[in-house]
Amino acid sequence: MRGFFDLPKLEAALSDLNAQAENPELWNHPDAAKTVLQERTRVQSLLDTYRRIATTKQDALDLAEIAYDEGDDAVMNEAAESLSALARELKQLELESLLSGEADSNHCFIEIHPGAGGTESQDWAFMLLRMYLRWAERRGFACEILDQQAGDEAGIKSATIKISAHNAYGWAKTESGVHRLVRISPFDSNARRHTSFASVWVYPEVDDTIEITIEDKDLRIDTFRASGAGGQHVNKTDSAIRITHLPTNIVVSCQNSRSQHQNRAEAYKMLRARLYERELQKREEAANAANASKTDIGWGHQIRSYVLHPYQMVKDLRTGAETSNSGAVLDGDIDLFIHAALAARVQGAQ
Repeated sequence: MRGFFDLPKLEAALSDLNAQAENPELWNHPDAAKTVLQERTRVQSLLDTYRRIATTKQDALDLAEIAYDEGDDAVMNEAAESLSALARELKQLELESLLSGEADSNHCFIEIHPGAGGTESQDWAFMLLRMYLRWAERRGFACEILDQQAGDEAGIKSATIKISAHNAYGWAKTESGVHRLVRISPFDSNARRHTSFASVWVYPEVDDTIEITIEDKDLRIDTFRASGAGGQHVNKTDSAIRITHLPTNIVVSCQNSRSQHQNRAEAYKMLRARLYERELQKREEAANAANASKTDIGWGHQIRSYVLHPYQMVKDLRTGAETSNSGAVLDGDIDLFIHAALAARVQGAQ
């Protein structure tokens, strides 16, 4: 357990943060004060977790010793289950320790775009949208759809969702790339097998402490009528916003609010996030890191294959992680692949 918790270091850090918080001068700088308080809360939480685990472990060992002396199998099973639960929690903490990137603790945005193939790919993009919404729900993450363009017959032409949670970007970042689906098409009257592609792009929300310079002259801002649910307002008001960053050709859009002002603010936040993510990717490229999120949406560039026919198999082509339970994966159970990809990144950086 000490591999995840450097107790002396944490205690020293908490003492230093408490001293900073007690300094009256700190409160003259609200942003700095906010940062100190957030870090203090994080360190205090780690210490509390360490002490709770240490206490639970010792209690379980004491209980097991008593059960052994008295030959009580029921109590021994209770102690064993307690230790098993601790082992699962430590496994989760081990994975969280991999989230040490510059923006891993941030909220994140996920963009989904279908590849070539019309309705087939658009339906596949919608399946991925549902998968990530269910994944966020499983983890208890707050999630909202910021933009969704309906397909011509089914599915979506594009979608952007925001996941708000501590470490949201760290958990989701390895999902960036091209996802490939093989299935019997529900849109083919001859019931032939089809292969579809869709791209997923994950980027972190940028807080106000990170400076991103955006010149007004570099922006083209368009308004348009929102699509989807929303009643009469949706059909009559140009409340949706699309911002194009001309130097990079990055385009973001938002239509989840009835207020054009709120949509503009959210779209601007998304643009800052995209530009920041672009800089992060440049750094990864300089370090020869894989960058699958900006490749062609087609053969040879996919990170994961989802095969529904003639057999059931979902396989990550980067790590080799696979499962035959494709139904659970499409219902949001993707942690197997996320964990494997995170571990591979850390090993590759060593």
